Amino acid sequence: MSNKFDELDDTFNVEADIVEVDSSISKNKIEEIKATSDDIKKDYDYTRGNLYSLIEKGQEAINGILELAQETEQARAYEVAGQLIKSVADATDKLLDLQKKLKDVEGENSKGPTNVTNALFVGSTADLAKLLKQQQDNK
Repeated sequence: MSNKFDELDDTFNVEADIVEVDSSISKNKIEEIKATSDDIKKDYDYTRGNLYSLIEKGQEAINGILELAQETEQARAYEVAGQLIKSVADATDKLLDLQKKLKDVEGENSKGPTNVTNALFVGSTADLAKLLKQQQDNK
C-alpha cells in the first residue's frame, strides 16, 4: 500500500517499523500504588487502634494512681500520676498527628495521575503520521 510518505521514507532512507508497546507495565504500576494505599490504610487502622488502647489503659492507670496518692499522700505517687497524665496527653497528640499524616499521604497519592501510559515510539515523524493515519482508518 503506497501513500504520500513513501517518498520521504526513501529520501531519508528510513524503514517504517511499527513498535508495539507493552501496556502491562503501567497496569502493574497502578496495581502497586493501589496495594500501597491499602497497606497505608491497614497501618493507619492498626496504629489508631493501638493509640486508643494506650490512651484507655493510661486513663485507668491515672485513676488508680490518683486514688493511691490520695490515700497515702506520698509525693512520689503524685509525681507518677503527673507523669502518667503527660504520657496520656502525648498519646492523644500522636493520635491527632496520625490523622494529619494520613491526610498528607492521601493528598500525595491523589495529586499524581491515576492512569499513566508510558509509550515510546522509535521512528520518524512520517512513520508516526502513518501509524496515526492507520489507526484513524481502522476506527
